[in-house]
Amino acid sequence: MHQRKSKKILIYFFLLIIASSIGNNTINNYKFKKIENINIFGLDKKNNQILSNKLKNLSLGNIFFVNKKKIEKLINSNSLIESYVVFKEYPSTLNIKIDKTNFFAKINDNGKNYLVGSNGKLTLINSGYNQLPYIFGKPKVEEFLKFKKIIDRSKFSYNEIKNIYFFPSKRWDLKFHDNILLKLPNNLTQETLDNLYNFLENYNGENFNIIDARLENKIVLDE
Repeated sequence: MHQRKSKKILIYFFLLIIASSIGNNTINNYKFKKIENINIFGLDKKNNQILSNKLKNLSLGNIFFVNKKKIEKLINSNSLIESYVVFKEYPSTLNIKIDKTNFFAKINDNGKNYLVGSNGKLTLINSGYNQLPYIFGKPKVEEFLKFKKIIDRSKFSYNEIKNIYFFPSKRWDLKFHDNILLKLPNNLTQETLDNLYNFLENYNGENFNIIDARLENKIVLDE
């Protein structure tokens, strides 16, 4: 009985060696195909193609060992992109689905006009986007996005805003399409904006162009 068990163990041992040798030789001799096709979805046709060409110029490896860091670095440098998902299509294709960032405003930086995106990045523009409000001043992008969230939670409609003014004191003013200028206090809250909205509703039709709410518990009207 003991001899039979020993023979079985030896047979299994040799089979394992043979299987391992075959497996290693097969892996070493087999060459995985490199990424050949990269399809981008989500941007316009031109920008889809530009991004696809840039990715193809990278050494991404094969589909089993894609260089994720190179993809992330290139895509994250694109100011048009909010988020993305990569899908592998065997044997050698990558499909990348992109969610484009939303543009909230225009701003001038060092003499050039940019779009402010929901991803916190600036995108250079030459013209267009006239429907977006223009930011005067030099706020940090994250400061503006925080301010916009307060507006979005309030009763005001962001689409009614024509211009946005930012001051070194971290205070904001809003100018609406009906040319009413709203001077806001520091440490602005949603409640303050809602109270100002209600005030405007009650005084609808009155002849004033400036609403000064910088002082606590006080509103000053000016033509």
